[in-house]
Amino acid sequence: MATAADADAMRRAVGLAARGLGSTSPNPVVGCVITDASGAVVGEGFHQKAGGPHAEVHALSAAGDRARGGTAYVTLEPCNHTGRTGPCAQALVRAGIARVVYAVGDPNPQATGGADTLRAAGIEVEQGLLAQEAEAGNAAWLTSVRLGRPYVLWKYAATLDGRIAAEDGTSRWITSPEARADVHRLRAEADAVVVGSGTARTDDPHLAVRGVEGAVQPLRVVVDTEAKAVRPGARVLDDAAPTLVAVAEDADTAHLADTDVVRLPRAATGLDIPALLAALHGRGVRSVLLEGGPALAGAFVAAGAVDKVVGYLAPVLLGAGPAALTGAGITTIADALRLELTETVRIGPDLRISATPKER
Repeated sequence: MATAADADAMRRAVGLAARGLGSTSPNPVVGCVITDASGAVVGEGFHQKAGGPHAEVHALSAAGDRARGGTAYVTLEPCNHTGRTGPCAQALVRAGIARVVYAVGDPNPQATGGADTLRAAGIEVEQGLLAQEAEAGNAAWLTSVRLGRPYVLWKYAATLDGRIAAEDGTSRWITSPEARADVHRLRAEADAVVVGSGTARTDDPHLAVRGVEGAVQPLRVVVDTEAKAVRPGARVLDDAAPTLVAVAEDADTAHLADTDVVRLPRAATGLDIPALLAALHGRGVRSVLLEGGPALAGAFVAAGAVDKVVGYLAPVLLGAGPAALTGAGITTIADALRLELTETVRIGPDLRISATPKER
């Protein structure tokens, strides 16, 4: 049975795992804490980048011989396969670990089985400690493995009465500098940032991460069905980060000859969202930050492809202007997409609200 000390060690492992957000894709974020036979912490680590040592290897290296007879706390079941690095389950066995406590089982069929390997070596194995916290921290990778598509976080900024711009179209700046800085943190944690043609045409956004030290720049994606919004000289076409323009199969892209373009089938309006997500997944994208306008957000919601919503609400009233969401296919209150609030945080003068759909 897990003790308070076990929970403290796993909570530390969950916190360590979060330090890898944005730099480990297409691998998961994982944290590991190792205690010696007396229960003292002797090593810890996290997966820092794809192709690099896994969390267990970092922690074992820090612990050295003190790991023998000790306990390893890992946020994800230790892997059981050899890829660019060796199997962590075998590394734990060689180190003489006596007990392994992990939070979440590995759903990847190529890597699962680590727990069985550990048990076969005579190691005591326990699963499920702080599983909910570890799942939340690794939601992007787990979603990508289980559903075969990237995890999608839809972010928007609005006034308290739900307007994302004034009636005349002006929108800078609804939220505070603190809220805008927080959005760059979300970008730094994502593999791709996605906007639509309306945002590209109206705002000429840059979409690169600023102000986050050591950030890996996400792929900038513009959903430009007719290939008319992204023109030569657009800020999104600079060399600050890679860019992909998604267009319809029959779109004229002669002016985008030097740009990475993906052609996708049309939907009733715009592009086919599942096809877009499949194309991104095929490029190694495991998490998407959707920053598009109300129409693109509505298309994602209608496709059932929003896993989390983060809204920045400013203490401002406009009374008129575009709403945050349109065209989501919801026409009656009975069909409303109900959300479960997971966090409310004050960001400067604004409020950041996070929620997840109750029905997937």
